[in-house]
Amino acid sequence: MLGIAPGACAGYGAPNSLAGPGRIGKTDFGRAKRKWFATFLHLPHGLPSHDTFGRVFARLDPVAFERGFIDWMNVLAKKTLGRLIAIDGKTLRASFDKAAEQSPLHLVSAWCEQNQTVLGQWATAAKSNEITAIPALLELLDLDGAVVTTDAMGCQTAIAEKIVSRNADYVLQVKGNQPKLEAALIELFGEILGGDPHAAPSQMFAEVEKGHGRIETRRCWMTTRIHSLPEADQWAALSSAVCVESLRRIDGKEQRDRRYYISSIGKLDAQRMLGYARGHWGVENGLHWCLDVSFDEDCRRIRKGHGAENFSRLTRIGLNLLKQEQTNKHGIKTKRLRCGWDHDYLLKVLTQGD
Repeated sequence: MLGIAPGACAGYGAPNSLAGPGRIGKTDFGRAKRKWFATFLHLPHGLPSHDTFGRVFARLDPVAFERGFIDWMNVLAKKTLGRLIAIDGKTLRASFDKAAEQSPLHLVSAWCEQNQTVLGQWATAAKSNEITAIPALLELLDLDGAVVTTDAMGCQTAIAEKIVSRNADYVLQVKGNQPKLEAALIELFGEILGGDPHAAPSQMFAEVEKGHGRIETRRCWMTTRIHSLPEADQWAALSSAVCVESLRRIDGKEQRDRRYYISSIGKLDAQRMLGYARGHWGVENGLHWCLDVSFDEDCRRIRKGHGAENFSRLTRIGLNLLKQEQTNKHGIKTKRLRCGWDHDYLLKVLTQGD
């Protein structure tokens, strides 16, 4: 995936805007680099064809591939206490097959904000959703000492239990899928923000960010008084509740947004908690945006067998390697192009850490 011509990112050879017309893909790249490949690769039957690549990806066991990927990342990624691991899902929009009544593939990924790497991914089962995929992914990851964050879809008692059982903490966003809990949090922080002298003790942290004509004030309240929350004892190790408020001022107009969370973290540290709440959305820019812009993942028309899932995993391996290579200060797309042009740089990316 690193040295493949730009057009290959749209599928097994489909063109994209950078590649121009024609089927520029893995086979064409192999032909162009055949002499170089021959210096370290034995190909007695010649270069694999476009269809051979397709059959390999379609038949490869995705679970075994994922286990190998996670084992590799456990060695490569630095493990520190309190590291943020964000769990979030993404749909491969072009992977649907209308004729076969096959829905687009939806993948749940684990993103380590500190290392800027994908730690693992898991495909949701047909006619299922992230609620079943998240525990399966968590079971494979090394979560020791980490803080796991999810959006509202992951706010489930079983997921909280799974995270705690892996010796990690959680910060789960609460929205309408937990209506009683959300209502109780709104009431609890309404008392705290309203200055009720009998309200639960809390800690608040605020920060202001200015730029591009926008002023954004973020405030985070954290309290450990969670006994009033409904069915609090059903949430494993539940220790605190959190409210994060964002106030944006743009051209004289104000926009206010409040989000609510529950957490197993019991020490009052509103600044740290705000960092976890904000850090969760790093998965959008650091992972999902890169996959769409630099790898054209949403345009990839791979539909047969396990092809879409396995190729997406290969893409994430490439993304991890490119993000870890720090001598080239350009973006991911430029690094990919250089891998196709420069043999020495390609080997440097592939062998870093060896």
